[in-house]
Amino acid sequence: MFFCGFSRRTLNGLVGSRRRPTDGGSSLQAVVIFLSQNPLYPALQCHTLSVLTRRLPPPWALRAALLQSVQMPNAATLLNPPLLHPQPTSSPSKRTSAGSLESLQSNNSGAVHANFARGPSRGPSVRSSRSGFSGNETPYTNLGNGNRAPSRCLLTPLYGGADLSPNHPEPDDFLHNPDPRRDKSTDHGGHIFTARGIMNLGCLLILGVGLITLFAGYPLISHFTSHPLGFFGGFNVGGINATGQVPLINGNFGLIDAQTPKDAYTIDSYHSPGTQLQLVFSDEFETEGRSFYPGDDPYWQALFLAYAVFVLTVVQTNNLEWYDPSAVTTKNGALEITLSDKENHNLNYTGGLISTWNKFCFTGVVLIVSSVTLPGTNNIHGLWPAVWTMGNLGRAGFGASLEGMWPYTYDACDVGTAPNQTINGLPQAATINGDKGNGGALSFLPGQRLSRCTCQGESHPGPVHEDGTYVGRSAPEIDVFEAQISDGAGQVSQSAQWAPFNNEYIWFNTSDNLIIPNLVNSTLNSYIGGAFQQATSVVTQTGQSCYQLLDNCFSIFGFEYKPGFGDAYISWISDGKLSWTLNQPGMAADHAVEIDQRPVPEEPLYIIANLGMSLNFGAVDFEHLTFPAIMRVDYIRVYQPKDAINIGCDPSNFPTQAYINEYLEAYTNPNLTTWRDDFGQPFPKNKLLGQC
Repeated sequence: MFFCGFSRRTLNGLVGSRRRPTDGGSSLQAVVIFLSQNPLYPALQCHTLSVLTRRLPPPWALRAALLQSVQMPNAATLLNPPLLHPQPTSSPSKRTSAGSLESLQSNNSGAVHANFARGPSRGPSVRSSRSGFSGNETPYTNLGNGNRAPSRCLLTPLYGGADLSPNHPEPDDFLHNPDPRRDKSTDHGGHIFTARGIMNLGCLLILGVGLITLFAGYPLISHFTSHPLGFFGGFNVGGINATGQVPLINGNFGLIDAQTPKDAYTIDSYHSPGTQLQLVFSDEFETEGRSFYPGDDPYWQALFLAYAVFVLTVVQTNNLEWYDPSAVTTKNGALEITLSDKENHNLNYTGGLISTWNKFCFTGVVLIVSSVTLPGTNNIHGLWPAVWTMGNLGRAGFGASLEGMWPYTYDACDVGTAPNQTINGLPQAATINGDKGNGGALSFLPGQRLSRCTCQGESHPGPVHEDGTYVGRSAPEIDVFEAQISDGAGQVSQSAQWAPFNNEYIWFNTSDNLIIPNLVNSTLNSYIGGAFQQATSVVTQTGQSCYQLLDNCFSIFGFEYKPGFGDAYISWISDGKLSWTLNQPGMAADHAVEIDQRPVPEEPLYIIANLGMSLNFGAVDFEHLTFPAIMRVDYIRVYQPKDAINIGCDPSNFPTQAYINEYLEAYTNPNLTTWRDDFGQPFPKNKLLGQC
């Protein structure tokens, strides 16, 4: 409760204050008590207290002023209280003045003007004469001399101040005064089945069910509704890519394309008829307008670079085009790779290359088949379309990753791992029976970077043989096909690339090791190798109508292989038929150049498809070529035996991921064309060369 802007605590403090007798302490107590008990004069109370708190008059003057000025109200006044602030009259002399209040503060001789506490006289009702005020007049008393009531005083209502008596009834007393009769129902309680109670219980029930479902129900539901790993079309390591994850985004992104026909889920082996193989990966390319820019596809990525393979800083491919992701898309149910005569990065042509490097790989007995329409026509040469595979430790187009890795496939510690395939100029056959265009040198390769001769503690991806030596690692190549034109007819070269090399690049192509079912359509390729690679290749005529500018039909190409030694093999397929087979004993040890046998590639292989041009691959008929040239791929499918599924780019027996991560720049920066010069990394030390 506040009194004229002063709290009761303030009033009590004023009453209880102790001043010197000359300060009028006892008089102040009397004034405060008197004012607090007379609610009919609030204006007087406010002004008196504000004045007293500023400067107190002598006690006898205060007492005299109160006795002369204050008249106790009679009964009529109580029933009809006076206006606290009557309407001022037009005569200035009749206005209530507070000048005497100022004189009260300065007159110490005893004369106190009677107007100090003069009560207001009753005048016309403010309510009835509200329109009679002038512009600067108000219905409130003018205190005179420019003085106004202090801001801490609360101006009171028209008909008196608030009753401070604790016995005065107020409208909210029922909230504080209990009534046994009125509150009987509440005091004795009630039933809990109220609308609010039901809502509270319902809310708690929903929260409880939600928590139970989250922490108990969800694990159970996941356990009983999860599909086996075979649901994703992958086995062994679970149908995953090199990141170890199955794509979780919605859409057709499983290892097996959802649009692959069910009758294509199994196939008979081309090499061993009657042996059934199971589909482990497929892409039907049915979705229109797919993008193969980096990050757009879970398995394929198009390159953005000028393709070139460098060996000892010598360009090996001499491509005429710039590979651009815009040249690769899907249209009318097929993958389309376009070669156009558009200038790009100072090259006159723009082509396309996509691969599954470090995303999808396979190892073991594998059949890969592709249905392809070759670009151009069957009698104009110069195009270089290809579908091929490479070991995951080398990335096509990134020269630094390939130096000392391609095209090796070797697991022995001998001169075959050394630079130029010689040590101190020996064996002599490796210096005179080689590439005639390079002075008879058999090899210009820099040596196998990750060989079995690697010293312990050197950087090597592993694994390790039982004798403690490292397994020889590399980036071998097996081609599904490379198309060419010869003698006015379309052909495909189906080959594997090898290192180290046989004497004079001649492998042991006996009838047991070289099998060609149809000698009319297929012949041994005259190209057998050079200073940078050895090739085992057979050339086969294609279906002559399955070209872009002819019937635009599709032909099936592929290969089936078993890695390793002994009964290992590679069998190629052209136009849906077995074209030829190489058995591993054909790559046996060659004592003339002092090298051991070379295994059918054991590395995890990834898939590459490209369309370009190169003067190194053959002559180019610029005059008659038609642009744009388009290679169309209807599908690519990969099969393995049901009991020997092995997919993934980082298998435990031939790991790649840790090594790639350690030297990631060599696999992602195409401007680094060599491992040692550009990338600035040394080859691991070789114990055969006395470096351990």
